[in-house]
Amino acid sequence: MQQTESPLGTAPVGKLVLQLAIPAMLAQFVNILYSVVDRVYVGHIAGAGADSLAGVGVCAPVVTMITAFAVLVGFGGGPLMSIRMGRRDMEGARQIVANSFYLLLLLSALVTVPVLLLRQPILFAFGASEQLWPYAEAYFTTYVSGTVFALLSVGLNQIVMSQGFSGTAMRSVILGAAVNIVFDPVFIFWMDMGVRGAALATVVSQACSTAYTLRFLFGRRALVGITRQPLRVGWLRRIVQVGLSPALIIALDNVLLISVNVMLRRYGGTDSDMLIACAAILQSFMLIITMPLGGITAGTQSILGYNYGAGDTKRVVRAEKYIVLLCFVFTAVMFAAAQTIPRVFAGIFTDDPANIEMAAWMIRIYTLGVVGLAVQYPFVDGLTGMGLVKWGLLFSMFRKLIFLAGVFILPAMFSATTLLYAEPLSDILSASVSGVAYFVLFPKLMRRREQEDTQNA
Repeated sequence: MQQTESPLGTAPVGKLVLQLAIPAMLAQFVNILYSVVDRVYVGHIAGAGADSLAGVGVCAPVVTMITAFAVLVGFGGGPLMSIRMGRRDMEGARQIVANSFYLLLLLSALVTVPVLLLRQPILFAFGASEQLWPYAEAYFTTYVSGTVFALLSVGLNQIVMSQGFSGTAMRSVILGAAVNIVFDPVFIFWMDMGVRGAALATVVSQACSTAYTLRFLFGRRALVGITRQPLRVGWLRRIVQVGLSPALIIALDNVLLISVNVMLRRYGGTDSDMLIACAAILQSFMLIITMPLGGITAGTQSILGYNYGAGDTKRVVRAEKYIVLLCFVFTAVMFAAAQTIPRVFAGIFTDDPANIEMAAWMIRIYTLGVVGLAVQYPFVDGLTGMGLVKWGLLFSMFRKLIFLAGVFILPAMFSATTLLYAEPLSDILSASVSGVAYFVLFPKLMRRREQEDTQNA
């Protein structure tokens, strides 16, 4: 085994958390521009803004599904690599990175073709109507055709971040967002491509991010780059096992998005298209909360994974406390914004006063329990970063199931829009359970890790 030194195991914990979390959080803020900018431009297409926006909203679960495959590999290979680095096993770390790269390419091929062939039943199952079909189909087909770039840009970026290079990961995302902002108006308006142009701009931007990340991982700066390694089924299986928890979390988010659209369609009556369009605005606002929050917890996973692998559990506990505090500050700020300026945000997407009022109301209700995510995200992602997959998945599933139950029960009992209360209900209950588990379960898991080192000594 080769020896390597990393600040992940030596730098002051509080400073290290900020150094890794802030760039990762900012990167996700920028990453939001991929979807938000698309929807802003699409919502202002002359004569078809509302239908175009609703059509793109119908495609949101597809984008989430593709992201889930990228997360499967990135959040599987990243923590495994960090743990190997903590154990000074650099050869094992290199094998993990190479096999993660192979797996991303394989999944790209396996996903693209069948999803394109089944696009019509998929989109109608996700809430499309005959009126929305042309817009949803145009965006869907173009975006899915670039699946390889979506998977590589997200999956490999997490590998880079897990080595402690949050700044590099941030620059990759910023590059993609800048390209997206530039090409959106070119393709949508100047070339008169409409929603297809919005999807094409996203694909081009993801290709640029992919190129930047590949250049880094094939270069000399990376602690663990992409090297020529044999394809090992054992590593592929282990990557999937560790990444399955966060991927399932994303996939369940996908189910939730579909469920919201389906229930709005079923119980929304003549207003269903309008409600789905407003839900697309709501989803954009939630991305501004959940993606940077996920950036904080994903960016700091390398600290937890490295020190867990090194057996320094006291350092793991200190880092987790700083991460929770940072998440609490962020969610408190976003809660205040959601309750005070939702009309301003909604007005970016549409000029229709009725849509602005409905979207603003949705945002206020949906975010009532958002501060609870400051406990849920660090706990779930922290456990995953240390390879404790089953525990992270368990607490995440609890939150999702509460939400899903609310989405199906509330509109059936009351009205379509009451399903929005499912989110704060699930946020508050899951935060309560995760908070108790943090004080009861987390110390036990850390003691178990220390006992493993004692037995191996």
